[in-house]
Amino acid sequence: MSVTTNTPLFSTNNMLFASGIKKSFKVGRNKLDVLKDVEINIKNGELVALMGPSGSGKSTLLNIVGGLLKADDGYIELSDYRYGIDNPIHLNELRRERIGWIFQNSNLLQHLSIEDNITLALTISGCSLKEAQKKSLVALERVGLSERIGFYPGQLSGGQNQRVAIARAISGNRTLLLADEPTGNLDTNTGEEIIKLFQELCHDSSNNFSVLMVTHDPVLASKADRILLLKDGRVVKSEQSGN
Repeated sequence: MSVTTNTPLFSTNNMLFASGIKKSFKVGRNKLDVLKDVEINIKNGELVALMGPSGSGKSTLLNIVGGLLKADDGYIELSDYRYGIDNPIHLNELRRERIGWIFQNSNLLQHLSIEDNITLALTISGCSLKEAQKKSLVALERVGLSERIGFYPGQLSGGQNQRVAIARAISGNRTLLLADEPTGNLDTNTGEEIIKLFQELCHDSSNNFSVLMVTHDPVLASKADRILLLKDGRVVKSEQSGN
């Protein structure tokens, strides 16, 4: 099960630290090693791009960090949680309190207004209706959509809907945002706007968080604070970007 402690488990400058992460899958009678002793760290307020060829284990790593998939070995430290080889069924609190997700599709409910989409997610997480409504408005303001309150997803552009998805992800005051190809369905200019928004949110000292973003686009990755290259199941390079 997840472990909580009042004493930091690692450097207070780190938002997340993962060490010795291994994961394999059975394919027929064969064993496919996807992650092989992966180690990463992400600092507070840092935007990190995770790159690598298809099949290198990017999504698998993201799912383990996000508490959706159990690792075979290794551990992850995020805020006051330590996990990794735990069954995801025991990590509900971790996912609810600490981790937000962004995907290629915004996955918004079309029959609800954008603020109600966020409010619904918060109430499902245990927030009172009044508090959820308040947090949804604050989150929409942070992503620059306060003037679109009352609008429905079908009335907004793809980029605006992705901003709503980001607002939903950060609305619960989560400390880590995991983004799996968040600009994959957007044109180049809109994709760059989303990355710029990530930068602004990460570097907002009043209420910042960290982002780990999977992308195949080297131009967008270059706008991150740091780039991790995953190849053959291992992080083979970690370098500051030239943004």
